[in-house]
Amino acid sequence: MHIKNAGGIGMLKRKAYDRLLEWKAEEHKKALCILGARQIGKTTIVREFAKEHYKYFIEINFLLDEKATQIFSGALDAQTIITNLTAYVQSPMEAGETLVLLDEIQECPNARTAIKFLVEDGRFDYIETGSLLGVRYKEVKSYPVGFEEIYRMYPMDFEEYLWANGVQKDTIAYLKECFEQRKQVTDSVHDTLNKLFLSYIVVGGMPQAVSKYVETHDIGKVVANQNEILELYRLDIAKYAKESDKIKIQSIFDSIPAQLNEKNRRFILSSIDKNGKQNRYENSFAWLADAGVALPCYNVVCPQPPLQLNEKHNLFKLFMGDTGLLCAACMENVQFDILQGNLDVNLGSILENIIAQTIKCNGFSLHYYDSKKNGELDFVIQNGMKVDLIEVKSGNDYKKHHALNKIFQIEEWKFGNAYVFCKGNIEQEKETIYLPWYMSMFYKVKQIEQNQIFEIDLSGL
Repeated sequence: MHIKNAGGIGMLKRKAYDRLLEWKAEEHKKALCILGARQIGKTTIVREFAKEHYKYFIEINFLLDEKATQIFSGALDAQTIITNLTAYVQSPMEAGETLVLLDEIQECPNARTAIKFLVEDGRFDYIETGSLLGVRYKEVKSYPVGFEEIYRMYPMDFEEYLWANGVQKDTIAYLKECFEQRKQVTDSVHDTLNKLFLSYIVVGGMPQAVSKYVETHDIGKVVANQNEILELYRLDIAKYAKESDKIKIQSIFDSIPAQLNEKNRRFILSSIDKNGKQNRYENSFAWLADAGVALPCYNVVCPQPPLQLNEKHNLFKLFMGDTGLLCAACMENVQFDILQGNLDVNLGSILENIIAQTIKCNGFSLHYYDSKKNGELDFVIQNGMKVDLIEVKSGNDYKKHHALNKIFQIEEWKFGNAYVFCKGNIEQEKETIYLPWYMSMFYKVKQIEQNQIFEIDLSGL
């Protein structure tokens, strides 16, 4: 438990900070529940925000302070809880000037239930953070539906990584302009951004790893930190997973690098359990996804909207939530080769992982397409009412994409855009748009236009 007062923003700028500002400005705000994997910076960003915008900040960490659950052990009405809370932290709480952080709230299911009553009370602002809420959802007796807003947070994306490394806003604005207007980036900027992206593949987006890199540029220290995080994830599996699922989840987690290294990247269950049945492992795969550790990418039988209705849940790729962790988890020392730009066939899986990570962070669901008749597409992404086709190329022959060409020309199927993310500069040939890997940061969900008023004339009734 910590009590803090005002201060400044830390070194690492995060987009989540802007969402917190929007949330604070809301007139009738709900509790904000920030979900995401362990070690991605959820608690840090809330602390920084509180220092700048609140007179009083109360932080309760249920993982580090098990006794704190006693605050919510009795009656769950607002006054009882607030009385218990002030007695526990021994700090004043001023209406409109106090933020309460309920950190690792999955450790106290009663606190999640009590949020409804605390929000109704309205005197103070509440933020919850959770790393394993999806894993432990069954323990919550009553969800605060209508009183809680979910915000999903991910490791630092490439744009945040650029900020951390001192890249100026004007440069990023220039890159975005090139993306939107489909004009080539100058050679010097393009070469530098490619190198930065390669470093991002290795460092990843875990804030501690990024800080290590920015401070020291020592990849050895970065990898050491990443291995610590990987071990923390393994400990979480041992602590939180059902006894019957622990070995399964651990086996899946440890096999992700090898599975992605296979020719078609598809997760083959028989490689970890010769007699394994998909239905016996579904909960184990879901556990890793709910914990934010892994990103499933499901095959679709038809690359047409809505993609969710065309999913084949028994066929999927399983990406790591952070590519830096994926590199660290690889048995061989891949970091040096990546930084040298040696992204041959054996490292194509890592490149595909970081594009998957970026697409997911940008708000999309992950799907791919594979058929004996038409070939395979790395990603098929529903963007609005259209489906975009995406290929990820690691080598110099990035203009060879027979499956993409063939599928895009199928008359009965209608698509949005066809993208190839590659080492080359921006270029468009017929329907195919070639984009540098780093341009994936600008591939965003199409926004719904504001103020779309639709009225029906009832005079004819």
